[in-house]
Amino acid sequence: MLVRLKFALFITLVLAILSACGQPAATEIPTVIPTDTPIPTPTFTPAPTTPLAILVIPADMDQAASGLYQKTVYDLAQQSGFRFQVRNVLMSEDLTDPMLKIVIALPPDPGIAALASNAPQVQFLAVNVPDLTAGGNVSVLAPDGQADIPAFLAGYVAAMITDEYHIGMMIPQGNADAQRAYNAFVNGMTFYCGLCRTFYFTTYTYPQYIEIPADEDPSRYGGYANVLINDRDVYTLYIYPDLYNEEFLSYVGTQGVMLIGTQMPEPRPGGWVMTIQPDIIEAIKLAWPNLVAGQGGASIQSPLGIADVDPALLTPGRERLAQETLEALLTGQILTSNP
Repeated sequence: MLVRLKFALFITLVLAILSACGQPAATEIPTVIPTDTPIPTPTFTPAPTTPLAILVIPADMDQAASGLYQKTVYDLAQQSGFRFQVRNVLMSEDLTDPMLKIVIALPPDPGIAALASNAPQVQFLAVNVPDLTAGGNVSVLAPDGQADIPAFLAGYVAAMITDEYHIGMMIPQGNADAQRAYNAFVNGMTFYCGLCRTFYFTTYTYPQYIEIPADEDPSRYGGYANVLINDRDVYTLYIYPDLYNEEFLSYVGTQGVMLIGTQMPEPRPGGWVMTIQPDIIEAIKLAWPNLVAGQGGASIQSPLGIADVDPALLTPGRERLAQETLEALLTGQILTSNP
């Protein structure tokens, strides 16, 4: 009996042990400590407080000219502590920046008159934009009205580079400004060479000129040039600006004469010595201080400059003399009416 009891207890103990071995081991559950996840705070970007200047320039402009305009205005902006941006067009939404202070625009006209009236805090400078009047916050580069200064300088340079001073000028008939320009051309020659005595007998005295009737067909201008070149032995010609015509100047460039003008056609005609034209870059520099000061409504006369020089026809030394003479003309040290 006792043996059976012991055996029963033994069996019970074995079963208990086997039952305990079949249970999965208890796993320890880690304690999670809640943490606060920081919520990103919105970053406040203040509006720029640096004044802004915008240059409006056509996308199809000659790359060299476009680069020069951009560098000029960029340098001016940097010197004045302005930001600088370039646009190919100007829209009304471009004027919403409260720090926009200056807009310099080249043709085609982006609608400056309307834009300026809606942005009185902005100073506008229109560069060669036609039919625009200065006033209010709009300044303009005035059309070149200095007919006598280019003519004087052309006479001076033509006499300097031409054998026996065989020079001439073409002018429109009945034009008082052109007549005044021809007188300045004569005085420019006299300023260089005094009496300009020649060593050989000639039928003509120089300079020579020829007038073209106002109603003449521009396609016939070449015939008038031939009178000076072939009949009167003119070696260097100055063409009055009103007679500018690419076809005409290109034709004259094939006739073996030297040419001076106020606008050079493309391609460059043969014998083109130099161009006497308004220096727009310098005019922008002159206008800038008033634009920065918020003073507008000015009509600005562009100073004249020398460009497109052919060093084979006008050597560097002679170009320096021409530049010195031009500066004296612009400052009034030389008068075109009195050599």
